[in-house]
This record gives sequence, C-alpha cells and structure tokens, in this order.
Amino acid sequence: MSDNNIGFVGLGNVGAKIANNIISTGYKLYVHDLDEKKSKNLVSKGGIFCKSIEELVPKVSILITCLPSPKSVKNVLLKCVPLFNESHLWIEMSTTDEQDMKYLSELVFNKRAEVLEAPITGGQHRAESGNISILVGGSRESFERSFPILSCIGHQILHCGEIGKASTLKVVTNYLASINLLALGEALMVCKKYGIDLKTAFEGIKISSGNSFVHETESQVILNGSYDVGFTMDLVCKDVGLFDKLTKKYLIPAELSSLMLEIFQRGRENLGDRALSTSIVKLLEEKCNDNLRASGFPSYLEDKNQKQEAEEVII
Repeated sequence: MSDNNIGFVGLGNVGAKIANNIISTGYKLYVHDLDEKKSKNLVSKGGIFCKSIEELVPKVSILITCLPSPKSVKNVLLKCVPLFNESHLWIEMSTTDEQDMKYLSELVFNKRAEVLEAPITGGQHRAESGNISILVGGSRESFERSFPILSCIGHQILHCGEIGKASTLKVVTNYLASINLLALGEALMVCKKYGIDLKTAFEGIKISSGNSFVHETESQVILNGSYDVGFTMDLVCKDVGLFDKLTKKYLIPAELSSLMLEIFQRGRENLGDRALSTSIVKLLEEKCNDNLRASGFPSYLEDKNQKQEAEEVII
C-alpha cells in the first residue's frame, strides 16, 4: 500500500517537530490542532490545515496522534473511529495509558483498520533533529507498513510486541528519567554545599558510574537556570501517575514510585501545570536557600548531529 497522505493531530512542543520531519521528507501532510496558529510553520511548507477531525480523516491513509493526555487521545479517537475503514492505519505517539490504548485499538480493529502505538523517547531536541528513539507496539505487518514514516521521525526503532507493551515500556522509561532528575538535583546540591565547583561536578558525574542520559541533558539546563526541556509539570505528573498505577495493578510495593509522585504533585501545586518539569529542582533550591548555577551551560538543548539513518533495533 502506498501511504502518501498522512494526517497529524496534535502540534505541541514535540508533535510540531515530528510533523515537520514528515513534511520535510516529501509526504503530503494534513494537520489539525485546536490552536490553528500552531500549524502556520507547517502550512508554509505545504502542509494542509483541517479545521476538524471529520475533515482530516477521509483525506489520509495514516493518522498520527501526538497528544498531551490519555483523555485527549480518547476524545480524538472517538471522533475518528466512525470514519475509519480498512485502508487506515492509526499511529499513536503519545505517552498514554495501556488500558485505554487497548480499548481504543479494539474499536479501530472493529472497523478493519490497523493500529500501532509508537511513543517516542529521547528528548525534544532529538525529536527536532529526527534522531529520537521510537518504541512500537502492534502487529509485525503494521510495523513494516509504518517503517518508512517512522524512519522520517526517528533513528532507533524497537518493535516491542503487541499493543500495550510499547506504552508500558515508555511509562517505565519516563519513570526512570524522572527519578533520575530528582536524584541529580540532590546530588548537585550536595556538591554545591561542599564547595565543589559545579562545572567540575558535572564533568565528574559525566565520566563516572553515576552518569546518565538525564544528567548529560537536563543537568545542563538546570545549571544554566533556564530549566528548558520543553516538558511540563502536568505531563510529568501524568507519566509518573501512570507508572504508579501499574505498580498498584500488579501489587508491587514500589516505595520510590509513591514518593516521587508525591514530590512532583507538590511541584505542580507550587509551580503550576505549565512549569517546566526540571523546575522541580527549584523547590530544593528554595529550601536550601541556594541555587545550582554555573556558567558555560546552554539555555536549551540542541542535537547537533545530522539526521541518522533509521534502524530497527534487533533483539
């Protein structure tokens, strides 16, 4: 099947970057967002804005959604389902609830259409460069059909198995990233109070067993003071809440999960829904009456690598 007409719903911080990589590769892209202004850049490159879901779906064979919450995904898909037929493939790229994903997938399968979940991971800067990683759940046939599109979006692409497994794995990775963020704030504050230069501390952690992707990226914008990772407090609370829900479902006594959820909820109450997720460190800075600033760190993250050829991660 030739999938030349692509639909994209959700042009937020990450969605707009993904959509830009698709249109830059030559596909005909139809887009929709509640805020039409977010489509201006894509329209200037040949994208076509549709004022409604009902207008968009009949024009495309592949529909991609990248939305902020499980509720948003559900609201959009319930509008799409009556319009789907056997030619359609829905690719969901948000971080969403695995139970909701399975429920919505069944509705789509009943229309004889195809479904993939394909959440991305690796940060907004890699979403922009097209070097993001993608976790994919769904049939092997749908995975192979989607691979040319996913290749425009990302670099390393892993087929995780059936629907639900990629969503769950993405929630797990976001949990690990979030707990690492909290730990880094505390670690850097210990260094600051002890009198270790924070540039030295950054490099020391980077070359040590304590290094991580989060340290190499998010620590930089914390030390700069911008905290700019393009990811907000409401989203991190959603993600860690989804992980905590899984621990309760499987009766796992996950003490760290409950504590982390409490900390981020406190951050959301104090800083607001749209505060940057990394600004959770501000709460620690305020309590310590100190800051974690150091010169020479960027105010935003940038992937300086060229787009790398997409590859399936073979297990």
